[in-house]
Amino acid sequence: MTRPDSVIYYVENIEASTDFYTSLLGASTEFASPEYVQFALGNGLTLGLWARHTVAPAATPAGGGELCFPLEDAATLDALFASLQSKGVTVAQAPTTMCFGYNFLVQDPDGHRLRFYVPAM
Repeated sequence: MTRPDSVIYYVENIEASTDFYTSLLGASTEFASPEYVQFALGNGLTLGLWARHTVAPAATPAGGGELCFPLEDAATLDALFASLQSKGVTVAQAPTTMCFGYNFLVQDPDGHRLRFYVPAM
C-alpha cells in the first residue's frame, strides 16, 4: 500500500500563508523558497504551501477538504478556539459536538478548512 507523506495547499500570498501557519503550528518552515514552503507536521507528514500562480500544470478546483488536528481534551480545544478567534482567524464553525467528537472549524487566508477536534470515545 502506498501512503501519502504530504498535503499541499495552493495559496495566493505565500508570505501571508507562511505567517499564518507559522503562528498556528508554532513551528518554522523546514524548506522555504519564494514559491513553495514546507512544514513538518510529525509522523512523516508535511504541509506544503505552493504559490497558486506558479503551480504546474495549473490546478483547477476539485472540491473541498480539511486538514484535521486531534486535541487532548475539551479545555485545550476551547482555549485554542479562543486564541484563534482573538487573532481574527475566520471561524466557519464554533465549537460543537458531532458524531466524531467535540470540534471547531476555521479557515486559513485562502479559505482552506482546518478542523480541530477531540475524538469521541
